[in-house]
Amino acid sequence: MEGFPWFMIYKELDQRIPGSRFILTTREKKSWYKSVADHIGDIRSPPHEWIYGRGKGIPLEDKAHTLAVCDDHNKSVIKYFEDRPNDLLILDLYADDKWQQVCKFLDHEVPEENYPHSNKASDKNPLGLKSKLRTVRRKFKNYLVLKFMDTMGYW
Repeated sequence: MEGFPWFMIYKELDQRIPGSRFILTTREKKSWYKSVADHIGDIRSPPHEWIYGRGKGIPLEDKAHTLAVCDDHNKSVIKYFEDRPNDLLILDLYADDKWQQVCKFLDHEVPEENYPHSNKASDKNPLGLKSKLRTVRRKFKNYLVLKFMDTMGYW
């Protein structure tokens, strides 16, 4: 349902794909913050710096700022579509009727299977050696990319 960079470029997508519709997924702030903080951890990356601002790409370092960025994004999306309510569905990820809402919005029948949920924190094994090596590799790669971007003045 959501993934980088799509939520950052919804206006551009809307302008380039006339007649498209969008789904803004929401959830309770405390749950969202825990999820994003656990997902990002202490790994600074260009996408996170783009979303949260240069030097603020680690949510654990500034909870208030991270929540404000999320709130501002949601408000911006809602404002953008305020005159086109049929083009935006605001979907609470904890709602019991997610399938019904999505299918009604897209004019499709509700499928028999459960609503999909991937990338669950409970499905990950953060203590495994492979996971630790992947984290170190990501940190190093992102450090180099950020230093390059700083040197080139891309911010």
